[in-house]
Amino acid sequence: MRASREDVLELIEREGYRAYEDEDLEEAIYIPIEGPHHIEWREKIVVADKRASESIIMGSNLYSPGVISCDNVKEGDEVTVVSDSRIAIAMGRAKIACEEAMKNRKGVFIEVEKSLYRAAPIRELTVWHRGLIYPQSFPSMVASRVLDPGTGDVVIDMCAAPGGKAGHIFEISRGMAEIYAIDHSAKRIYEMLENFNRLGYGDKIRIYRLDSRYISKDLWSVRPDKIIIDPPCTATGVKPKLWHRISKHDMDNLVKYQRQFLREAEKLLKERGILVYSTCSITYDENEMLIKELIDSGGFELVEPPSWVKKRASMTSYGMIRFDPRSGYPGFFIAILRRRTGH
Repeated sequence: MRASREDVLELIEREGYRAYEDEDLEEAIYIPIEGPHHIEWREKIVVADKRASESIIMGSNLYSPGVISCDNVKEGDEVTVVSDSRIAIAMGRAKIACEEAMKNRKGVFIEVEKSLYRAAPIRELTVWHRGLIYPQSFPSMVASRVLDPGTGDVVIDMCAAPGGKAGHIFEISRGMAEIYAIDHSAKRIYEMLENFNRLGYGDKIRIYRLDSRYISKDLWSVRPDKIIIDPPCTATGVKPKLWHRISKHDMDNLVKYQRQFLREAEKLLKERGILVYSTCSITYDENEMLIKELIDSGGFELVEPPSWVKKRASMTSYGMIRFDPRSGYPGFFIAILRRRTGH
């Protein structure tokens, strides 16, 4: 709402990065990722933990808290950074000695000079500081788009922080929908507020710190036309990812947790109201299984997605939307549901 896509593209390209329009979403642009590049094995090796490695692989520096080991590395040394699974992910130079990094656990330890891949430093660009962009995957944007928020719609984002979908819904509706952004984490709500303030609508979205599994009691007077749920999930579709591990016990507990959000949405939503459920996970249990349960209980029917979505995604045998992480997108699942009359 603050700038045209053409203006944003021009500002990005002025700073030396290529950027492209999306063919279907008028608000979407892409900045390509470069790579893979060849990473040499230097004499000195620094091992980074999984979380740090998945940032470094895209060009981020290695900060001291993410270091597992760095034997005999001195300030100024050239090093190869490897993941805990021994994949060479970057080359760089030590800003401080290993001893100091391991003791103080703060600040940049390795300044990365070459990484396996390279992404534009989004948060350093002028368009970021001016509040003209929000970084988000294409499938995440699709979830907000298929919700189709319009003028006068009452919309609840049940797991809103850090605010990407709630903010996108605000933009799609041109600020004319009444949006409730709910999250139970104070830290994540603070991050969401920072994002909304940077984008210019911090006071225009209703933010509540609540557990959405019980909001039919806390927000009993609100009857939403539309609900979007992007619950905590295994995040098995997120990229980049070096490895992923989850136990059957943890998976079962997470599915029970996700089920509670869906049951609460059923209590809240108006008849004929729209529910969009999405995850950045590729597991059956968190996705098709839960949605089939919800449909089989009689309260919802599946809504067919628009043709432009079918062109970009894979459709499951049940008519739900999947993005395959092997096809260039992050792994993602979306189901569009309508609440049946009389339930």
